[in-house]
Amino acid sequence: MAQSNSSTETEKRDLRTGEPLWLAEGAPNLSVRKTPKHSTYDVIIAGSGISGALTAWHLCDGKRRVLLIDRRPPVTGSTPASTAMIQYEIDTPLHKLAEMIGQDKARRAWKRSAKAVQRLGEIVRLENIPCGYTEKPALYLAGDEFGFRALQTEQAAREAAGLTSRFIPAQELRETYGMDRTGALLSEPSASADPAQLTAGLLRRATDSGLEIVSPLEVCDFVATGAQAALTLSNDQILTCGHAVFCTGYEFLKSLESREHRIISTWAIAARPRGKLPTWLDDHIVWEGSDPYLYFRTHTDGHVVIGGEDEPFETGHMNAAKLQRKTATLVEKFEKLTGVSLYPPAHRWAAAFGESTTGLPFLGPVPGHSHVHALMGFGGNGITFSVIGAEIVAAAIAGKPDPDASIFAFPSDTDAP
Repeated sequence: MAQSNSSTETEKRDLRTGEPLWLAEGAPNLSVRKTPKHSTYDVIIAGSGISGALTAWHLCDGKRRVLLIDRRPPVTGSTPASTAMIQYEIDTPLHKLAEMIGQDKARRAWKRSAKAVQRLGEIVRLENIPCGYTEKPALYLAGDEFGFRALQTEQAAREAAGLTSRFIPAQELRETYGMDRTGALLSEPSASADPAQLTAGLLRRATDSGLEIVSPLEVCDFVATGAQAALTLSNDQILTCGHAVFCTGYEFLKSLESREHRIISTWAIAARPRGKLPTWLDDHIVWEGSDPYLYFRTHTDGHVVIGGEDEPFETGHMNAAKLQRKTATLVEKFEKLTGVSLYPPAHRWAAAFGESTTGLPFLGPVPGHSHVHALMGFGGNGITFSVIGAEIVAAAIAGKPDPDASIFAFPSDTDAP
């Protein structure tokens, strides 16, 4: 029997500060209970963000008894801090990832990411979720960390892997997009959305198929045996389940602390343009190969959503003075690059963010704990990785292991003693 050595299984932290655009009208309205209906479930999911919502959507088939719990109101953790630039491009370039984990695994990871973006679009359309989901190509600009030669090398790697991407030289970039960089990559598929409404929509559809949501409630400890998992909750109740799935984001399981990942800080704003936007800006999502990097896109309500300025400090996002400085920096960088002037941002926020050594998330069975799974989607592809994680966990619970599960498995240094 594998058992926790701590009384609290998740690392608590302040996940965000400021006022995200997606919560301008308050948290989404969902059907929530105060206490669980039953003492045993087929699956218990901890976490009501995008990972928990996608996992619930995959598992709620009208036959399983599924419970989702969160110590916060639903959809009020890390997910509303996302800028929801939904892209297949992993933070680590394909040719660099191939050097780290081998060409075959790197290509499979990138192609699975592209498939996940396409799959998410299918889910949104299938369930008719009103979240402003808009498909757009991604424009990756050359920067101080990743110049045009590196872009050309990356383009060749993507082309060899069968991914849709095109190198844009400096002159075409200036003529078509009005930006002065040495080159760019134009890639598909990618999209943008309101992450809070996307998550809430998935939870509503899962609720229609039997999902039970309980909040506020917290998992304080767990014991996993060969047959089931037992969870101790903050109300002193003990629940049993066939499978437990931790989708707690950056409040990760203490037993999964690893040298392979760390928590950092990131900043974002939403502002309205002073004039009409160029057509290309409404039709693309944009990011750059710089450190710190800038990324931006528009939303269906007319706001320009801008993010970046990441710093390697776990609590940097909690500094109010820094939020003010970062806001000014993001506005200045965006206006200088695009020539588009902005009104003072109506929304600005900062959040905990994660990154791993390879840029890949950790998804699937928790080492040393039978019947316990976790989704830790570190990196700039959180929503995309959440799709992959939900698919991997759903396959494992169904007894049909995902063919790519090993690529996204937890690193060896998280193995339980």
